[in-house]
Amino acid sequence: MTSDDGLKPETVALQAGRSANGQSLAPVLWATSTFETNTVAEGRKLATSVGATTFYSRYGNPTVNAFEEAMAELEGAEGARAFASGMGAVAAVVLGLCSKGDHIVSQKQIYSGTQMLLQSVCPRFGIDVTFVDCADPQAWRDAVIPGRTMVLLAETPANPRLDLVDLAEFGAIGGPMKVVDSTFATPMSQRPIDYGVDLVVHSATKAIGGHNDVTLGVVSGSRELMDWIWGFAVLQGANASPFDALGGLRGLKTLGVRLAQQSATAEVLARVLEADDRVDVVRHPSLESHPQFSLAQRQMRFSGGLLTFDLAGGIEAGTKFVESTRICRLAPSLGGPETLVTHPASTTHVGLLPDEMREAGIGPGTIRVSVGLEATDDVVADVLAALDRIGEST
Repeated sequence: MTSDDGLKPETVALQAGRSANGQSLAPVLWATSTFETNTVAEGRKLATSVGATTFYSRYGNPTVNAFEEAMAELEGAEGARAFASGMGAVAAVVLGLCSKGDHIVSQKQIYSGTQMLLQSVCPRFGIDVTFVDCADPQAWRDAVIPGRTMVLLAETPANPRLDLVDLAEFGAIGGPMKVVDSTFATPMSQRPIDYGVDLVVHSATKAIGGHNDVTLGVVSGSRELMDWIWGFAVLQGANASPFDALGGLRGLKTLGVRLAQQSATAEVLARVLEADDRVDVVRHPSLESHPQFSLAQRQMRFSGGLLTFDLAGGIEAGTKFVESTRICRLAPSLGGPETLVTHPASTTHVGLLPDEMREAGIGPGTIRVSVGLEATDDVVADVLAALDRIGEST
């Protein structure tokens, strides 16, 4: 994973996205919704141009465009478009590329918001969706309907059990456009476009923003596809705020060091939990017990700050655990500086039916941990103390 200049992603993240800076080292905030034009002819040109940056901020904004440029460079893409949220980005890809009669193949192990979009919104527009096991490359191929399948939509690592999609196998599938939600990995860990994927989606609200203070999404890909998505996005209206884009640019500068620290702590915590008899199953890409451990070693630079484990006591044990931590905070997001614990069955995936939860690998005692930047020993001690409190209540 190097840029065209041979630079590593950590260096690219510091060099990229400076088009609106002038002489300033820090990103510049263009806090305006609209821009003055000198003539009618100039206004007409901007109104009919793709990606105009100084016309109206739904079309483009210098701060937002700087974030888009940085993301495109990090992903090895020709262009990018920022959105007001990760779901805004996903919706733009799905509804911007697919029409009535089209077909989408997605995976069973996926963020519930994306799943609800595919299950409840797409049918209203006459778009059919087939769900497959993301870890089975042949299942993706077999589900393609020649002439109808428009998009293959993957998420790797998947939320919340960290199942992986083999990017080389996925990118080699001919025909439909290949889209990967790479939120959990970030461009510091993997670049799907290097494997033949057409579009990469991120909820930049998470690790890219990195401080729990922005709501932001982004799509990166070829210039042709990004121009098409830009046209849809202008009508969709889920454009990114320049304030949030500024936060995204700030977050990119420290993404590499944050992800390294979070990955290291997550691996220590995962190994401690795996050795604890009170825990049934632990999932983290660094563990040899992960079903796709060898794949993770091949295609991910960092194992990531997310881990998932199951408690034998079901929903009572899961609820007691997340309510018993002291340093780890009970919250539904991920990728920020604080360690967060989540009970997916009652929060992030609560909208799924019981059989859909089982398909996603979510049980009543499943816990997701987003490791933060606290001292590793403090996080481990807090988790073990919360496990002790479960025992005290039984």
